[in-house]
Formats: sequence, structure tokens, C-alpha cells
Amino acid sequence: MIEVKLAKFHIGQIVRHRLFSFRGIIFDVDPEFSNTEEWYQSIPEDDRPSRDQPYYHILAENDDSEYVAYVSEQNLVVDENSEPLRHANITDIFDRAPNGAYHIKHRVQH
Repeated sequence: MIEVKLAKFHIGQIVRHRLFSFRGIIFDVDPEFSNTEEWYQSIPEDDRPSRDQPYYHILAENDDSEYVAYVSEQNLVVDENSEPLRHANITDIFDRAPNGAYHIKHRVQH
């Protein structure tokens, strides 16, 4: 029997890290860990999350910078902050609805 894993968060959702001071918008989801072994081993063993959970690609920002983060589901929570995100790449991927929600842009393909 195949186990189906459902992601708790979705593309376009604004989240924040449970431990570190950053928030951002999800732009991709991996059903389980899909980064390099070197990246995984760089996390201190006591803080290292399980590989068998969804991992999220996030356009992240903190008070000092904007960057792309790769975060396990267990380390994310919904961000209740109503402040808009400032990450420079958001408009490349998302449109913002009048109600403030982010929706992935539809691209025309040939």
C-alpha cells in the first residue's frame, strides 16, 4: 500500500519559520526532502528534521535581506501578519488579488 502524504501548506500561502525570524511565500512543494545531502548534513543533528515530510521552497525575507529558503513542514506556521511581503521576486511568480491573497501567474506556453 502506498502512503499518500498531504502537504499542510500550499503554493501562494504566507508562512513564517517556527524558530527563526523570517516569513515568506511558498512557491513550490516537495512531498519529501529533495535537497542535497550536504545541505541536510549541515543542519545540527539535534535540530535536523525528518526527511519524510513535505519541504517547501519559500521566497523568504527578514529585517535584513530577501532570499530563497527550503524548510520542512514541521518548522512552518501560518503567518497572521497582514503586512505585505517585499521580496523582489514575488511579482515574477504571483499576482495579488484585491483581498490580498497571492495566486500563481498563468503563463502562456507555445
